[in-house]
Amino acid sequence: MTSLTSPCPGFGLGLRPAHYPALLEAPAPLDWLEIISENFMVGGGRPMATLDRLRADYPMAMHGVALSIGSAGELDRDYLKRLKALADRVDPLWISDHFCWTGASGLNAHDLLPLPYTEEAVRLLVNKVGQVQDMLGRRLVLENVSSYLGYAQSHMSEWEFIATVAHEADCLLLLDVNNVYVSSVNHGFDPRAYLRGLPAARIQQIHLAGHSRHDTHLVDTHDQPVCDEVWALYAAACGLFGQVATMIERDDNIPELPVLLDELARARDIGARSRVAEAA
Repeated sequence: MTSLTSPCPGFGLGLRPAHYPALLEAPAPLDWLEIISENFMVGGGRPMATLDRLRADYPMAMHGVALSIGSAGELDRDYLKRLKALADRVDPLWISDHFCWTGASGLNAHDLLPLPYTEEAVRLLVNKVGQVQDMLGRRLVLENVSSYLGYAQSHMSEWEFIATVAHEADCLLLLDVNNVYVSSVNHGFDPRAYLRGLPAARIQQIHLAGHSRHDTHLVDTHDQPVCDEVWALYAAACGLFGQVATMIERDDNIPELPVLLDELARARDIGARSRVAEAA
């Protein structure tokens, strides 16, 4: 199958302020960085100066959390203009956001809320992805979110829904392996069936992260190391999808940079062993 994605740049980390000093002081063994788009959708100042300095050393991907492409309301055109202006400055590897909605009627829940997996939702997303892609002049990359409740209206699986939208909207996918695992525990589905249901040719990027357990549910907190179950699922993803750009997200309880680099080295090792097995 011919891939629709751009070439794999290797292994990276999410850029966080806690690591600015270390990254500015000396180059790190990183192939690329991912920025949170909204953190840099500003006119100037120290964030932009830091971004420009780091952009000289590392290619960057842009990852958004506020597009709310699954909302029933109209797209925020001002937001999209500022997003495009940042992309023109950064020249990113790609631009991503989430299969979600974040609010309604002018209210922002400040969370990535899951969608009902219905034909109506497919039509809504296909239309909106088309608008965003036309404005940005490139394919959008969309990520699966973790979820804790489902919709009674849903009549297809999450992976069927994502695959349908990706095909009909001609967009690309960011596979968050931790989110697949979290949701599989919360909803009781087979996470490997989820992976097998995704279109391999459209997977541009993989996220790895940690989570926390709260009673009967797992919560996607990004404040723990990647657990063994997620590493095993990542190995399965490598076997299915081959070499895909992979990074680790850490948003709370952030350790020193070398700790995350060691964790990323494990991802490199899993990817390398998968390529050896594939060749054999």
